[in-house]
Amino acid sequence: MRVPNHAKKYKRPEQLPLVSHEAIVNLIAATTTRTGLTVKAALDTRRYDTAIQVPDEVFARLKIAPHLFHGDWNYTISPRR
Repeated sequence: MRVPNHAKKYKRPEQLPLVSHEAIVNLIAATTTRTGLTVKAALDTRRYDTAIQVPDEVFARLKIAPHLFHGDWNYTISPRR
C-alpha cells in the first residue's frame, strides 16, 4: 500500500484521518489481535434499498441482544432454534 505524504507524520494506522473510503477499508483490513484474528475488507459499492419497513410481528420474532456499550448500534442477532 502506498502511504500518502500527509500520512507519514502519523506513527500508527489508527491515527490516520479517515479521508476516503480507501483509508477506511485499509484501516479495517489492518485489524489484528494478539490471538491471531485477521480481517479482510473490501468496499461494497452496490446500491441498496433504504427505508424498508419491517412489520412489527416479524421484528418481534428476531432474537436481538443489545450490547452493553451503545446497544442501539451494537447488538447480536441469534438464530431462532
